[in-house]
Amino acid sequence: MSQCAHERAEQSLDLFLASGVIMGKTSKDKRDIYYRKAKQQGYRARSAFKLLQLDDKFGLLQGATRVVDLCAAPGGWSQVIAERVPKESAIIAVDLMEMAPLDGVVQLKGDITHKATADEIVAQFKGQKAQVVVSDGAPDVLGLHDLDEYLQAQLVLAGLNISLQILEDGGTFVAKLFRGKEVSLLYAQLRRFFSKVTCAKPKTSRNSSFEAFVVCQDFRLPKDFVPDMERNLLDLQYFEDAEDNDDDDWYTSQVSAERGVCVDVVFMGAGDVFGYDADQSYPLDEDEGGNVAQGDASRYVHQEPLQKPINPPYANALKKQQRKQ
Repeated sequence: MSQCAHERAEQSLDLFLASGVIMGKTSKDKRDIYYRKAKQQGYRARSAFKLLQLDDKFGLLQGATRVVDLCAAPGGWSQVIAERVPKESAIIAVDLMEMAPLDGVVQLKGDITHKATADEIVAQFKGQKAQVVVSDGAPDVLGLHDLDEYLQAQLVLAGLNISLQILEDGGTFVAKLFRGKEVSLLYAQLRRFFSKVTCAKPKTSRNSSFEAFVVCQDFRLPKDFVPDMERNLLDLQYFEDAEDNDDDDWYTSQVSAERGVCVDVVFMGAGDVFGYDADQSYPLDEDEGGNVAQGDASRYVHQEPLQKPINPPYANALKKQQRKQ
């Protein structure tokens, strides 16, 4: 082989290896348009678009000045909240994990199932309560739908339980849930405390996923009900003192919960119906207007995630796996 041919072969090999690295880095960018847009628009996670779409649909943050973001890390929802509420607003992000700082957001490292966390939130609000509580938290999905649905429902109830302590009358609670055959029981539990409950699926949420969000509005504690974070909200004995209550709405909700009946909960979409499809792949050379350039994907510049997790719980497992390789 001549020297020129050898050099051309080396250059071709270098280009081939480089293209493999680029393809590896950009494959998720191509598969997930919202992951790509989140990095381009400065959001820490694609989930930020879910709250943007929910807020556009329901006006969740309109007029709010005290907002709590449960299970907040890495902070995508907290970013959206900080953008959409007045600058003087009080925003509290709560999580067990560390989170990189955000301007205008007070971070609280705590367990949402502990009363001390609820007390600290109210203290941060100087004795006042939140107007909006949101939660995009979810356990690691196992792929066993019944178990995943149950675990997610427990997290929703944990968010509801602390909201009973920190949410003001008329407030709003938003949480992620997994729709399954037992979801009606969860709806009925939520209807005990909110006059309006809606199940919404943002455009950012993949159609192939059974993820959705409950938007609970107009919070009110039932008469004679005393919140207790040590009790399970699914324990119907918790409500036995209300059996003789003459409040028809309360009685209807209680019976509905016992029977697993879905009461007045509608399902709707959120987000532009002509917007990006979360299940579709889009060319890397597509511009902000949705137009595709003349087949020149080489112009696309890969961006790393804006903020990677700090001390994630899976870090040790990854290190052990790398040592074995």
